[in-house]
Amino acid sequence: MSDTRADLIEFPTQFPIKIMGASHPDFAATILAVIQQYAADTTAEHLHIRPSSKGNYLGATATVYVHNQAQLDDIYRALTSHPMVK
Repeated sequence: MSDTRADLIEFPTQFPIKIMGASHPDFAATILAVIQQYAADTTAEHLHIRPSSKGNYLGATATVYVHNQAQLDDIYRALTSHPMVK
């Protein structure tokens, strides 16, 4: 039986990753550094930050060029385990 999640994404691809964290001046740079550990060609232009309505949180969308499911999974694990990410 095949992994249906992997069947939904054709690799390589540009993949948008949504990230949320507490408002912090280093949030964007930190998130970018975490992603670059697994996708070195990701730059600040690939990261779009927006504040929450009350300004307590920041939302980010990082569009990352990924080659396979394992790379995508590594990025998600690194981000979700980071203390700045909610």
